[in-house]
Parts: sequence; C-alpha cells; structure tokens
Amino acid sequence: MDSSTPKELSTILEVKNVTRRFGGLVAVNAVSFTVEEQEIFGLIGPNGAGKTTLFNIITGLLPPSQGELIYQGESITKCKAYQIASQGIARTFQNLRLFGNLSVLENVAIAHHIHYKTNLLKSLFGLPPTRLEEEETYNKSKELLSLMGLIDKQEQLARNLAYGDQRRLEIARALALKPKILLLDEPAAGMNPSEKLALSDLIRQIRSDFNLTVILIEHHVPLVMGLCDRIAVLDFGQLIALGQPEIVKNDPAVIEAYLGDE
Repeated sequence: MDSSTPKELSTILEVKNVTRRFGGLVAVNAVSFTVEEQEIFGLIGPNGAGKTTLFNIITGLLPPSQGELIYQGESITKCKAYQIASQGIARTFQNLRLFGNLSVLENVAIAHHIHYKTNLLKSLFGLPPTRLEEEETYNKSKELLSLMGLIDKQEQLARNLAYGDQRRLEIARALALKPKILLLDEPAAGMNPSEKLALSDLIRQIRSDFNLTVILIEHHVPLVMGLCDRIAVLDFGQLIALGQPEIVKNDPAVIEAYLGDE
C-alpha cells in the first residue's frame, strides 16, 4: 500500500441514547452522537445545558441513568473512572484540580504513574527498575512541560502559577496519561484574547503530535467555531444541533437557544 495514502479514520466514541436524571431533574436527555478518530469535537450550549454532566458520564464520574457508551467498539458504560482513564480517556476540569503544594514537574510526573510496570515492593525499596522508570517519567514530564511553555517554571509550586499557566499544566497532566481521547472542560476560561488564540494553536498541535481525538466544552464561541471540526449543541439536556461549525452557527434553534446575536 502507498504510504502516502491517508489513513481511513473510524469512530472512536459512540454516545448512544444517554440520559442522566437527578431525582426529577433530567440533566441529559437521550443524547446520541459519534466522535471520529483525531477529530476536534466541540460541545456547546447555555449554562445548565448538561455539558459537564455529559463529560462526567463519559469519564466514569457519573453512571448514566440509561443509554450506552461505546469506546473503540467496546462498552465502557459500567466502567469506573480509573478504568476509563487507564483505557485512554483523560480530561481536564472546569474547576482546576491541581496539587497546589507540589511543583509543576511533580504534578505531571504523578500522572505518569498509571503506566508504571514495576510492582509495589520494588518501588518501596527503590530497586533499579523503579529508578529507571522514575528517570524516564521525569524526562517525559519535562517534554510535556516544554510543549506547554512551562519548562522554565517546573520547580514552582502549582498554586503560584498564573491562571492561564495552571490551565496549561492541567492539560500537560492529562497528556501524561497517554490518552487517545482528551476531554477539555472550558480550557479557555479566564484567558485573555491572545492566550485564547495560542490555546487554539496548542490544541491543534496536540491533536497532530499525539494523534489525539479532542472533545471540548467551551463558551468562547469564536474559539469553538474556528477550531472544531464538528460541534454538538445541548439545550436543557437535549441535543438540538450537530454538524460542522458553519451549519451549526446558522441553525435557527441554536441561534434562539444560545448564540443570539453573537
């Protein structure tokens, strides 16, 4: 086969009729869509539309009340969060969840431990295989910090970073999990216009360098429209639009529910 022939991409994630109820409140209501390999997929909608709840379901923090999640052809509907993370789905959070009293480098290195091969006994006694893995972990962590523009701040405590740098650190930590799907929950929150532009370029670079699929929640509409290959729009927990940015942007239901005069 000609090596120049582009790889045929396939569906990596299926969200099938997913519903989540909290008592009498239906936060996500029979939502279905697919996400393709190496796609940048946007999830938008007004506050309270169910976006973060859906992220929590995909990453195993919440079980769906009904419906199914298919990842690489296998059901992950009943998997716990740590099982989903180990299978290649990582995320960042709307509210930062860094280890504030650890260094920037230590925050990323901790995430690498999910891939450790040495057993606990070797780790406790610091035997050579463990030391070699520790060295490799810190080298890989530094590579991620270089990508994020944070290598010069590796020794700083995470809590002392500027907000935009904390956002990038959380992305670096998620990448340390070696995901196939990276979910970003409002990655541009708190960023100024130049930082948002740089973030768009960074997400494209991450997708390219790591052959990743990216799913993001974001309220900054110009960023989403300029970055995403496809966009899903939620309103009151229901999927009201799905498609390429130009199609979604001009959908009357989306304009009425969310975009308004934007």
